[in-house]
Amino acid sequence: MAVLGAVVALAGCAAGKAADVQRATEGPTSEEVYTARFAGDYGRPPSFDETLAFRAALDDRVSAYLSRHPDLSTSTRASQFTFHRRVAVGMTRDEVILLLGAPSAQTDDTARMAASAGQFWPAIGENARAMWIYAGGWALYFDGDRLVDITVTGKPPL
Repeated sequence: MAVLGAVVALAGCAAGKAADVQRATEGPTSEEVYTARFAGDYGRPPSFDETLAFRAALDDRVSAYLSRHPDLSTSTRASQFTFHRRVAVGMTRDEVILLLGAPSAQTDDTARMAASAGQFWPAIGENARAMWIYAGGWALYFDGDRLVDITVTGKPPL
């Protein structure tokens, strides 16, 4: 087992390539984060019934939120909530939490944010003041209450 770990580590060094970081304007879907979190917590994917219960609870939360914020119902972000259930640049912290739940980690440490953003940090760093980490390699960057950038690590090209 130790030999396998050493081979994998050497292969990564030989390639001379760190984990691929991609920048995006849209982030993960609610279901993507739910599934990754569930698998991490329970060591298995959610069952059909568990997924249906998650979707029903999410539908209820989104409907309640949109009824409390009627201005959002007519905005361009409305389809992100009602159809795609995907976070996007421009959303508020409350909207991100509504769709994805609380982050698994958050930081305002510039060095940690720069490491996560990789080659995109010069552009992201101009506006990012905080970073939230979600399952599946997603990092969401905020300036105050607004989501200003998104990166993902370890995914095929978006």
